[in-house]
Amino acid sequence: MATIHRSASAAWQGSGKDGKGALTSQSGALSQTPYGFNTRFGDAKGTNPEELIAAAHAGCFTMALAFKLQGAGHVAESLQTEAKLSMEQEAAGWKIAAVALTLTARVPGLTDAEFQTLAADAKATCPVSRLLNAEITLAATLET
Repeated sequence: MATIHRSASAAWQGSGKDGKGALTSQSGALSQTPYGFNTRFGDAKGTNPEELIAAAHAGCFTMALAFKLQGAGHVAESLQTEAKLSMEQEAAGWKIAAVALTLTARVPGLTDAEFQTLAADAKATCPVSRLLNAEITLAATLET
């Protein structure tokens, strides 16, 4: 069984609300990318963990679907996925409650029924979906 390792790091200075941090990823896609209270709970420039989880989920699901399509003998002209992550505040703190995936695809020669089956399978089996303890929904549209 193969094992793949990926890494990222966070650096932080200061208190939770007034402090600031930076994220760096192994690939270099993130390099001292700022994050903090205002990027997480406001609209300041920078990123936040939930945005990164949404991006990871959109990317993971979309690539998983591309492989499912390939296995079924189809190649997508385009797959566009948006992941909207919802957080809810509970007594114990904030929780990622849901991710809504919205997919628009162009796949020549594919029926909508087969498309919906492959998309649902990709949603259920992509590694990020399997990791999250949240409700995950999918609205998939096959364009002709």
